[in-house]
Amino acid sequence: MRTGKDMWVVALVPVKLNSQRVPHKNVRDLGGHPLLWHVCNTLARAEGIDEVCVYCSSEEVERYLPDGATFVQRPEWLDADEVKGAQIYGEFMSQVDADAYVLAHTTSPFLSRESVERGVEAIRSGEHDSAFTAQRVQTFCWFRGEPLNYDLADVPRTQDMEPVWVETSGFYMFRRELFLEEGRRIGHDPLIVEVSPIEAVDIDEPQDFELAEAIAASRTKGVD
Repeated sequence: MRTGKDMWVVALVPVKLNSQRVPHKNVRDLGGHPLLWHVCNTLARAEGIDEVCVYCSSEEVERYLPDGATFVQRPEWLDADEVKGAQIYGEFMSQVDADAYVLAHTTSPFLSRESVERGVEAIRSGEHDSAFTAQRVQTFCWFRGEPLNYDLADVPRTQDMEPVWVETSGFYMFRRELFLEEGRRIGHDPLIVEVSPIEAVDIDEPQDFELAEAIAASRTKGVD
């Protein structure tokens, strides 16, 4: 198992040029660039990633890519709505060899370079077999009609509670052998990379895009 500088790390960004809930969202303008451009640009600038691959069935996507991102053509059957993510990742890995992969999504345009680099370093160092982005939730949570993280008979202060971690769409990083042998993108010793609420924005519905546009506009104006 190679670690450190000897590892070859490839970023995978799956892209469809059309989508159901937000039509053509991946190429829709956000802050002066197509949506898909943002995460690709972040990955291309991140230390520790050797190659950024946009996995799409149409070569038309090439005109939307930033410098440092490469188009890899995927079979059209992977565009079907019933196709699962694992099928896409497995097919990509059969086409592009690497020691580790960074699966990232266009729907997380505000993912930071620092978060990406933190995850990559954890994989390259050998300290963790995987990494993923998540938000910390440190408040009163319920699941299946029961308190999830506190006792009703002894209600704690929120600052003393054990946090709940919610996965975001930012990235999943994993070693090749982990996925091929176990079919998992999160391993046995993952690093949880905590992200801010803005980094955690995931564009899935029309109102999500409206929120992203507001954030992008505030950044352009220099408003935090």
